Order: sequence, then structure tokens, then C-alpha cells
Amino acid sequence: MIGRLMTMTAHAGRGGELAAVLLEVAERLHGFPGCEIYVISQDAADPDTVRVTEVWRDDASAQAALAAPPTPDGPTPADVLALLSTAPHRTDLTVLGGVGLPADGRP
Repeated sequence: MIGRLMTMTAHAGRGGELAAVLLEVAERLHGFPGCEIYVISQDAADPDTVRVTEVWRDDASAQAALAAPPTPDGPTPADVLALLSTAPHRTDLTVLGGVGLPADGRP
């Protein structure tokens, strides 16, 4: 399994909008093959900072999700990017296990 921690900073005062759009993305991923965890969080000290915690069965599953066409009524990558004041920061993770993962979280 692989993980990603995405940190995004919205334009001043637009963190709630960014979180709402990312929650729509998360809803679209519900049941997507290989998506184990996709959690949206807003920084308690800085609400314009939004983080996405992802766990995928493998990199191919994560790439398939990125390549999937947006739903007609759902947000597009451009919708997310328009809300950002800076480029998102991605941290790649090796998932070792934990609560909420299938089986023991190991590949």
C-alpha cells in the first residue's frame, strides 16, 4: 500500500470552499477500486490550510483515480487549483498499517 499527504493552501479566507470541493472529490472516490482511505482535514490553527490523507492499494490505483474523467456535476482539477494560493505540497508515504486499513495494511 502507498500513502500520500497532500497539503494545500487556499487563497485567504477560502479554506472552507477548498475543503468543500475536496469533500466532493472524496465522495466521488467512495468505492473507487484501490482507494482505501481519502480523508479531508482543515488545519485547526489555519483554516486556509487543507490536508488530504490518502491510502491506495498501489500506485496504479492512485493513477487511475487521477486519470478518471470528472463526473458531469462534480469538481474538476481546475476547480481545486483555482482556489489555491500556492502549488500543493505532496509527501509520499510507505503505509505500514493501522486502524481503518483492510487486513493489516500490508501489501
